Amino acid sequence: MASEQLEQVKQLLSGIDLTGGTLDERRALMNSFGQAVPDGTTVTTVDAGGVPAEWVVAPAADENRVVLYVHGGGYCMGSLESHRTLVAHLSTQARARVLNVDYRLAPEHPFPAAVDDAVAAYRWLLGQGVSADRIAISGDSAGGGLTLATLLALKDAGDPLPAGAVPISPWTDLEGTGESMRTRAEADLMIQMDRLKEIADWYANGADLRQPKLSPLHGDYKGLPPLLIQVGDAEVLLDDATRVATIAETAGVAVTLEVWDEMPHVFQAFVGLLPEADQAVARIGEWIRAQIP
Repeated sequence: MASEQLEQVKQLLSGIDLTGGTLDERRALMNSFGQAVPDGTTVTTVDAGGVPAEWVVAPAADENRVVLYVHGGGYCMGSLESHRTLVAHLSTQARARVLNVDYRLAPEHPFPAAVDDAVAAYRWLLGQGVSADRIAISGDSAGGGLTLATLLALKDAGDPLPAGAVPISPWTDLEGTGESMRTRAEADLMIQMDRLKEIADWYANGADLRQPKLSPLHGDYKGLPPLLIQVGDAEVLLDDATRVATIAETAGVAVTLEVWDEMPHVFQAFVGLLPEADQAVARIGEWIRAQIP
């Protein structure tokens, strides 16, 4: 049974409209959330190979354990500010330095700008002397899809792959063919199909929606590192996560799939408010520490 706090989260989500107004207004609204960090956490701006980013480091973080984080927001919203709280708690739980990456957004910068920026930031880490086996990649929603697309891009380019990756509620199918698009439509308080199609078109900018670095559902996962995939049962992107988990596992990847009952899209963002979010972020941290001892 879900916690009592879930009703508070549902009420909060019901009062937030990220679909109305201009894109600039929607971006500003999203950026107004998620900026607070726990006491002792340091935030340092950095140029990560030409990509704006920031180091978010909890007091107990191990300097030799690094997470590269790519935020959600449908590839057209989200920023360092919107996800700083989640990233800071991830740093605490993983006991890792987290590189929070501010990749370019659509429609001004359509595909493959986000993938190019994530790859550039990863290569910058390598250039800073961080070994690939000391890095994990994570992201939520569009950032979850971007996490997988980045792995596929690195693999295709012959780059050393990270120790593991954690896609959170990943958007992996920009065509929207998953059955949960229909079965979870009423339960999902955050994502509407018409808006999802709109932002998919903004990001793709005419590109084939089935190409793997755009829709990782169609990727070749053979040889990729272990994955921890978390998704809520009350979101339309449920099948985007479960289908990728099956495909990756069939390709020989070590996959841990966690479907959280009654949880909404990227419920982890409510860390500090929702007990399940606290538990999920702690689980991510534990998993990352296991991959990067």
